[in-house]
Amino acid sequence: MGADVKTISPMMRKLSAYIAGARKRKLPRAVVDRAKLHIVDTFAAMISGSRLLPGKKAIAYVKSQGGTPVAGVVGTRMLTSAVHAALANGMCGHADETDDTHPPTLTHPGTSVVPAALAIGEQNRLSGAALLRAIVLGYDICARLLLAVHPMPFLRSGHHAGAFGQVFGAAVSAGSLLGLDAREARYLLSYTAQHAAGLYTMFRDHEHIEKGYAMGGMPAHNGTAAALMVSQGWTGVDDVFSGERDFFFTFAPDADRSELVRGLGRHYEIMRGGIKRWPVGGPIQGPLQVLRELMQQHGITAEQVRKLVVRIPDKEYDVVNNTPMSDVCIQHLLPVMLLDGGVTFASAHDAARMRDPQVLRLRKKVVLVGDPQLTDAERTWRCVMDITLADGRTVRHETKAAKGSYKNPLTPAEEDEKALDLIGPVLGRRRSQTLLARLWCFEQIKDVRELRTLYAAS
Repeated sequence: MGADVKTISPMMRKLSAYIAGARKRKLPRAVVDRAKLHIVDTFAAMISGSRLLPGKKAIAYVKSQGGTPVAGVVGTRMLTSAVHAALANGMCGHADETDDTHPPTLTHPGTSVVPAALAIGEQNRLSGAALLRAIVLGYDICARLLLAVHPMPFLRSGHHAGAFGQVFGAAVSAGSLLGLDAREARYLLSYTAQHAAGLYTMFRDHEHIEKGYAMGGMPAHNGTAAALMVSQGWTGVDDVFSGERDFFFTFAPDADRSELVRGLGRHYEIMRGGIKRWPVGGPIQGPLQVLRELMQQHGITAEQVRKLVVRIPDKEYDVVNNTPMSDVCIQHLLPVMLLDGGVTFASAHDAARMRDPQVLRLRKKVVLVGDPQLTDAERTWRCVMDITLADGRTVRHETKAAKGSYKNPLTPAEEDEKALDLIGPVLGRRRSQTLLARLWCFEQIKDVRELRTLYAAS
């Protein structure tokens, strides 16, 4: 049955047509290059996360459920259904704080969009080029949905921005790869809206299991499921974003719907994505960079530090202030940097060091300040740091755009270094290097199933 065009807004017609055409739309070279950075980073997060508690829980759950073996679970030799693979890989991707972000919208697109695309890609034996276009689309729609609802007020209302946006990103990525037309894309958005969920309470989860699910696995699973349902002929509402008691009426009455299509096809939101230089929480990226540069510039050692005052955006203060998780605690990680000269995945996750006398001694010297003057809409991980030395001198340094923010992106070499630190212990160095080389040529892969032999642990 055809839709009554009067019930479909011009915005929805434009959005659904764009989603339907994305799989074959040529992307600018700069967008392709940035997308590969995020794909490599997400694979590294998933593989590393497969050995952490949330990843182990996800893998065990999926194994117990069975499923038609069409898609793989990273870090294992397991094959399962597309929806279960998306769930497991999404939870592995956010089993920790190593995955990418989209700072302006408070989302983590890669950990849901990439697993959804990979699951459908493996199921249907699709090319890397097709997946790359679908992934870029997923980042776009994920971010635009949140830009429309205004992420900070949405978060303050008790919702979680990431879970909401990422389910839309995963859904359109999967739907694009399933070849949905514009009408089916509209149905897909409606089914995805029914799946929209996520509560701020996830931040109370100190073991990261529920958070890994809500921020990674749940959006990947639900988005993939919605796309598969529509591909099987399920029909639905033609325009969930307008009309009586629509999506925005329910969740964000003051939303700016025009954000969904503003600059669509010209401004790619993946270009505003952030990739963490260090395998720790996003708000700690700037402080670690500034501290390391101060150490390099002035030859500062741990013994010389009398007091360390670090200022970060006030909106990020509560996320990293004296948390019990070693990789999200700024008062712990700055002493680790001072003692080791750097931070690796192993050192950031060494919970025993939170009781180390040397670390505790230095921790008392760290003063964290939430500074509203450093808070901006772009969330580029700003930081100002003052270190008072034993000889009485005070040195200062700051960054307005930390390494890994979209204004100061990682280079492929820097991403390679980070990825090897994450996946080397799981796959071994030689296989890790082979996998990374293949991912850097992602758009040349003819059938993404060929990645299975590389991302599966021996």
